[in-house]
Amino acid sequence: MCDTLVLIKNNIVYFAKNSDREPGEAQLVVRIPPESSIKEKKLRTTYITIDQTASRHGVILSKPFWIWGAEMGANDRGVVIGNEAIYSRAIDKKRGLIGMDLLRLGLERGDTAEHAMHVIIELIEKYGQGGVCGFRDQHMRYDNSFIIADSSQSWILETAGRFWAAKKVTSFGAISNCLTIGEDYDLKSDRLEDRAKQKGFFKSKGAFSFKKSFDTRFIPYFAASRQRLQSGHNCLQQTFQNQQINIQQMMNNLRTHYDQYSSPATGTNRDICMHAGGFIRRNQTCGSMVSRLWNNKSLHFCTGTSAPCMSIFKPVSFDYDLTFSVLNPDEQTVDGSLWQKNEHIHRRLIFMDKKRQILQESIAQTENEMISVFENDNFEIFRQDMEKADDIVREWMERWYQEYRNHTFHYPSMNLYGGFWKRTNALDGFNF
Repeated sequence: MCDTLVLIKNNIVYFAKNSDREPGEAQLVVRIPPESSIKEKKLRTTYITIDQTASRHGVILSKPFWIWGAEMGANDRGVVIGNEAIYSRAIDKKRGLIGMDLLRLGLERGDTAEHAMHVIIELIEKYGQGGVCGFRDQHMRYDNSFIIADSSQSWILETAGRFWAAKKVTSFGAISNCLTIGEDYDLKSDRLEDRAKQKGFFKSKGAFSFKKSFDTRFIPYFAASRQRLQSGHNCLQQTFQNQQINIQQMMNNLRTHYDQYSSPATGTNRDICMHAGGFIRRNQTCGSMVSRLWNNKSLHFCTGTSAPCMSIFKPVSFDYDLTFSVLNPDEQTVDGSLWQKNEHIHRRLIFMDKKRQILQESIAQTENEMISVFENDNFEIFRQDMEKADDIVREWMERWYQEYRNHTFHYPSMNLYGGFWKRTNALDGFNF
């Protein structure tokens, strides 16, 4: 499960995404420099080998550690992309490119948002989509939708197998784990209606609707996808009404719970900020990202950690002379990672309401201090600002890690939620 948001106002594009995956599935933030020469003519993605390109952009990715691709990211041309799982009627059981692979390829090869979208479209039409997308759940397969944006435009691209439709965003837009484009697409697959009719997805009754033809009901219903989609739209509507938009508002949109006074134990699949809690509520927000794009400039923030309501957003840039606390040294190492260290905080405080509230108050204060570094210079990005902002969040993270790294777990007795996390912690090595 996931949610992706985009908002355009005053010639500024704001992008935000939560990546919801299995609670033990570490999500790592990595930065990969550009490449202008081709060493290998072939590229091994998560499941299949495809043709490589000689020129590739530098990318910042937030990715599940075991997957080649990424859940969200940005490139050094100012393009950002987030993807969503779509349980369409056209899911292929054959191996192809999974949505995370398509996202990374779009960033590595796309010069603009529209170009990146067409890169993804061409790859879908050539290689198809397919492959297990779950970490431990080997039955998890899905198609994908995407929000693709740069400082001048934003697109929603939705797919079903090798079929696709796209819609340009003019003010704000949200996607979740259901199709949203009906008859209002701006671009579509060649001969979409005829091909959908041949496959039995379209019955020729009334105008052609992409979502009516390809969407399913079972998983989106239990995943509360349309409720989360509506919650995303509500957040964006409220944010859009503000005369000036603070990037922290977009961060807080990703912290939205259906019941704002609920605890992680009483969460629901209707939450944008999702907390795992059992058979129906199996997913956890494992990573989050927010970007500000304007005048061909970009500013990116990633949690690099799970549960945005209990995590701080951290700055990252394409200045390769700077190291950032959110970055992982490679694409797969979980031991000692920022994500793993934060789990020592997250997995204890989900059972400690008062201390969790203190943490959240500290997050709000520290993020406000960090963001003010950029606001004071009117978002002119200077090297010293990036260093100062990262120092602020680095010190915060270390302080809270030292506070709770050895704290004893106290699970609620006779409690299904406590039992779920006790088993999960044992499975993931947090069993002390």
